[in-house]
Amino acid sequence: MIDMSDEERGIMIKHVAYWAPYVDDGTVIVLGPVMDPKGGYGMAVVSVESEEELNQIIDSDPANGLNSYEVHPMRVVTKQ
Repeated sequence: MIDMSDEERGIMIKHVAYWAPYVDDGTVIVLGPVMDPKGGYGMAVVSVESEEELNQIIDSDPANGLNSYEVHPMRVVTKQ
């Protein structure tokens, strides 16, 4: 979001810091902004044991409420 308020920017800084340990420990496989011409948004691919675990991670995200989340499970992933 280029047009963020100072408050939103502060929340997003906390959001990025919140997800960093999950990137470092391999829970998050890929995470970042998507530059959609219709409007930017973020996307993450995560590896968790359960939907409950994912929901706990999302619920604790400082940007939960500012951001909205969609969850789409993947059954099989191939890593090269």
